[in-house]
Amino acid sequence: MNQAIAPFASPQFAGQHAPASLAVSEAAQADHALREALLDSRRRWRDLVSMAADIVYETDGWGRLVFVAPEQVLGWSAATLIGQPAELLLADTGGTHGFNPFRVTSPIRRRRAWLRRPDGSSVCVVMAAAPLTDAQGTIIGSRGLGQDVTEQDSYDARVAGALRRCELLDHILWHMRQEVLAERMMKSALDALVAALAAEGCAVVDMLGDGVASSVLHQIGIVLPDVLHSAMTLLESGDENPAQALAPDGRLILVCPSRQRYGHQAGFVLWRTPGGRPWDADETALAASATGVIRVILEHDAIQKEMALQARTDPLTGLLNRRAFLDELGRRVERLEREGLPGTLMFIDLDNFKALNDYRGHDVGDEALCIVAGLLRQTFRPADLVARLGGDEFAVWMDGADDLTAAERAESLRLGAPAMLDQLTQGYTVPLSMSVGIACRWSGQDEDIDALIHRADQAMYEVKRNGRAHWRVSHREWQG
Repeated sequence: MNQAIAPFASPQFAGQHAPASLAVSEAAQADHALREALLDSRRRWRDLVSMAADIVYETDGWGRLVFVAPEQVLGWSAATLIGQPAELLLADTGGTHGFNPFRVTSPIRRRRAWLRRPDGSSVCVVMAAAPLTDAQGTIIGSRGLGQDVTEQDSYDARVAGALRRCELLDHILWHMRQEVLAERMMKSALDALVAALAAEGCAVVDMLGDGVASSVLHQIGIVLPDVLHSAMTLLESGDENPAQALAPDGRLILVCPSRQRYGHQAGFVLWRTPGGRPWDADETALAASATGVIRVILEHDAIQKEMALQARTDPLTGLLNRRAFLDELGRRVERLEREGLPGTLMFIDLDNFKALNDYRGHDVGDEALCIVAGLLRQTFRPADLVARLGGDEFAVWMDGADDLTAAERAESLRLGAPAMLDQLTQGYTVPLSMSVGIACRWSGQDEDIDALIHRADQAMYEVKRNGRAHWRVSHREWQG
C-alpha cells in the first residue's frame, strides 16, 4: 500500500507538478482581483454619478429605458421605468415641443429639457447626453444624465416656469410668422397649446354668443355643450383671472378671459378628458400667457376683416362699392354661363338728388342715400348684388332672373322710393324718384360684361330723357 501511494507523496513528483498548480492558482487570483476591481470601479462610478445627478439613464435602439439610476428618479421608481419608452418622462406629449434628450444624434451638454413627475407636474432638468453606436456607426440608443434645477430656490423655480412659457410662446410665434391669414395663425397657436398642455381640446369663444354654433370662433377638438356651458359661466362671472371648474360630464375646464380693444369680447377655453389631472399653477400661468397671443391674433383678424370690408363697401351706405361689384359681377356671369342660366343687371339713378343736396344740404342728401340703400336691401334677395357705384347711382345684379322679374322689382322701386323719401322733401317742390335701366343677359349669346353694362346704362338714361321716375328694359337688338 505504501508503495502504491508513494509516487504521489514523493518529493520528486510534487516538485514536477507544483509549478503548474501554482500558475493556475495565481491566474485565478488575478482574474478574481480584476473582477473585483472592475466591480468596485463600477460601484464607485455609479455612486458618484448618482450623487451628482437626479437622473442617469441608458436607452436601447427602440427608445426603451434599459438602465435608470438612482433608485428614485424625479419621483419615479427606477424599477418601474426599466423597459418603458423614455418619452414617458417627457413633459410635452410625444416630445413635440422643446428638447428630447432621449433621441440625440450627437453629444450634447447643459441642455434644458422638461421632464414629467408621476403626478404630472413638470421638472426642468439640465442634461448631458450622447448617442450609443455599434461598430458600423449606427445609433443603437443613448446615454445621459441630468440635474433637476426647477426648485433650487424660489427664484430659480419662477425662472424655470418663465423659461418654459417663453419656449412655448417662441414656438407659437415662430409658427404664426409662417402664416399670413389670422385664421391659420390661430390654428397654429391652438395646436401648439393643446399639445404643450396635454389638453383634449381648446376653443376661443365669443362671450356674447348664444349657443355652440354662434359662440365658438375657433376650436381644436369637439366643443361639447357641457364644456361650453361651464366655460361661459366662468367667463361671465367677470373675473379677469384664469379660472377652472369641473363640467357635468367630468371634463376639467380652464378658462382665460381675453378682452381685446376691438372685435369679439372673447375667452380662451381648455379642457381635459374626464378623470384627467387638474390644471397646475404652471399650466395656468402658461395658458394666461398664451391668451395674450390669442388676443393679438383676434385683434389682427378684426383689423383684416375691417380692412377687407372697407375695401369692398361704400362707407356711407354699407353697400358694395363699384370695384367690389364689378369683380363679383364677373364671377357671377361666368358661373351662370356654365350653368346655362340668365342674369339681369339694373342701373338705378336717384332723380333730382343734386337739387335736394343744394337745397337742404349734404346731411339730408346722405340720409336720402341711406334710405335708398335700405329700400334696395328690402326689395332684392340677400344673394343678389346691390352696390352704390358713386354719387346717386346704384346697381343691382340678380342671379337667374330674367327681364320680367327685374321689371317687377323696378316697378316696386318706382312706387316705393317717393313714399319713403317724402319726409326729406318737405318744402321742396320736386320729389325724389328713381330712373331704372334693365339689361338681361342670356347664356350662350357671348355678350361681355362691358356690353351688358352699356345696355343697362343706356336704358337708364333713356328713361331720364323721357320724363324720369320710370324703368326701361334694354333688349339685345336695341342700340339706344
